[in-house]
Amino acid sequence: MSTLVEEKPTQTLEPFQGVKKVPYEEYYTSGHRTCQACESAQVMKLMAKAAGPRTIVLGSTGCMYVANTSYYATPWGVPWMHTQLGSAGSSALGAAAAFRVQMRKGVMKDEPINVIAFCGDGGGADMGLGAISATLTHPDYNLLILMYDNESYANTDIQISGTSPYGVNTSFSTPGKVKRIMNQRWKKNMAPMMMAGHPTCKYVGTISTSYPLQAMNCVRKALSIGGPTFIHCLNPCPKGWDFDPVLSFELGELAVNTGIWPLYEIENGKLKLYGKTKDIANGRFKRLPVREYLLKQGRFAHFVEEDIEFFQSKIDEMWSKWLVPGVVPLQKEVQG
Repeated sequence: MSTLVEEKPTQTLEPFQGVKKVPYEEYYTSGHRTCQACESAQVMKLMAKAAGPRTIVLGSTGCMYVANTSYYATPWGVPWMHTQLGSAGSSALGAAAAFRVQMRKGVMKDEPINVIAFCGDGGGADMGLGAISATLTHPDYNLLILMYDNESYANTDIQISGTSPYGVNTSFSTPGKVKRIMNQRWKKNMAPMMMAGHPTCKYVGTISTSYPLQAMNCVRKALSIGGPTFIHCLNPCPKGWDFDPVLSFELGELAVNTGIWPLYEIENGKLKLYGKTKDIANGRFKRLPVREYLLKQGRFAHFVEEDIEFFQSKIDEMWSKWLVPGVVPLQKEVQG
């Protein structure tokens, strides 16, 4: 029968107080083969810079596995390992446990080491959901699971995934004359699902690489707090979303500023909105119309006015009726 292992100390990673305090060292550099303006490569760069050199990265199959494993070349400046599709959670837990055994036996120095496993939305929100859930139930192992979400199975020709938005055009949900809207599902609400179902998980957050300093500080907090943690990052994909690569950074901002992608942290059970999302919630910034986000992407080119209005109504409903925008899909009118 398994017994609880005492949680080991983590590295103390203080938040960066401004861009001038970010170190020059890079641990994810040239040598990858991502598409031009790939935001998934950007989150790898920021994640590695935030974590520092005493880190091991585990990458399950997906865009960032294929891009990072050119023959005899890799962009990683820290130890890394490719793992199977859907195994982000189990590989992170196994690595953290293996390090602990090696340290206990004196094979390696007993010191805090950051264990980070990344996965795409297909390998995380869909196929890897069970492994991630199982990992988050082990509060005695320090690790971070980061899911980069380009809202499709982009590695295998842009098929629809559990996080694909309503109405999106993918190779498995192409609009046609008979059925113009093939995907009737709304995006899977991954981060709050991880927190609500795993009460011993100390940290869950959402980030956008269009706000890099905030994203890096979320990673540093997740690695410092102890136990298994989870971060969900939205990553605009020029190929899958069908937009000019020059718009990649702007689309990340628009996802947040239209209220489609709320930024928040749940730390020890306490929710905190941050950045532009906090400004929207406090009335300091007015949400932009979703059309500014949708019409810059070819994957929504088939939308007519009623589709845009429906999409807007769903976002408005989230901000006006949900208990917490983007986090808790329960209506404010709570019955006594």
